[in-house]
Amino acid sequence: MTESPTPSSGAPQQSLNSTHLLFFIYSRWKMFAVLGLAAGLISSGVALLMEEQFRSTVVLFATPQHSIGEQFFEEVKQNDLLEYGETEDAERLLQILNSDRIRSRVIEKYDLWMHYEIDRSEPGAQTLLAKKYGSLVDAGLTRYGSIEVSVLDKDPQRAADMANDIAYLADSVANELRNGRAQEAFEYAKGSYKQVQDEIAEMEGRLGELYAMGIYDFGTQIEGLNEQYATAIGKGATANAEKIRQQMENLSRHANQFNKLTNLLDAAYEREAILKKRYELMKLDAETQMPSAFVVDRAFPADKKAKPIRWLIVVISVGATLAFALLALLAAENIRKASAE
Repeated sequence: MTESPTPSSGAPQQSLNSTHLLFFIYSRWKMFAVLGLAAGLISSGVALLMEEQFRSTVVLFATPQHSIGEQFFEEVKQNDLLEYGETEDAERLLQILNSDRIRSRVIEKYDLWMHYEIDRSEPGAQTLLAKKYGSLVDAGLTRYGSIEVSVLDKDPQRAADMANDIAYLADSVANELRNGRAQEAFEYAKGSYKQVQDEIAEMEGRLGELYAMGIYDFGTQIEGLNEQYATAIGKGATANAEKIRQQMENLSRHANQFNKLTNLLDAAYEREAILKKRYELMKLDAETQMPSAFVVDRAFPADKKAKPIRWLIVVISVGATLAFALLALLAAENIRKASAE
């Protein structure tokens, strides 16, 4: 005898549960309609009371922070000042954009304490202002490797001005950091250059004293006097030969000092040339203002609000209210059945 197939219980049970849920909702449609209408009216009123905010954005690319002095004074240039920065340069600039240096300047310039209605004397006021600023001002990397600075504000002109100022301040702060670092190197190069110049001046002065004594080229002078001395001896001019011998003795007494000063001066001139180049390189780096970013899109006052999206607030509120009501009614129904059993 062939057994009749046992009917599967999964699909019919699921269909039954779905039908039961739909019937449960339909049987209480008036309640859901009232709740949805009430939620829609309340959320609409709240949305209308919410302050409108406008968004302005600046898009910029970071530039690599190379030495400009190197570009002018080094014969072999390893970097290009006109190239776009890598991810590391963008992340470095992003740290500056989000730094307290820029935040404090923006807060001071636009008097955000008063604009955000925060009392300075209130406990935790600094933290409150930082949170408010962080919720309305944002800087982040895009997928194209650029940086987007975004500002939300109830005044579209203020939002645009703040975004543009933040991009401008990034240049200012980056130059302060770079120039400050270069200034330290410049001061060291300046001191070393001055020191070698003083050493050269001292040695040239001592060498000048030897020149005044008639010692200007020891090797050439001794060679010439030796020839004259030999000629005088050969001619029997003993008086003249003695005079020449005394001149050679006088030269010999200062020979070591002359040779030492000459060698030291040659080395000092070489060091002076190197330090002069470094001095000029560091001076240029310490005094030059280089852009830290290429601004692609500047911020303009928005002509359409960014927040709040009122219809979305109403839809989410109504949906959440109906979902919560359904769950509450289902829970109450299950409790009632469990109690009845």
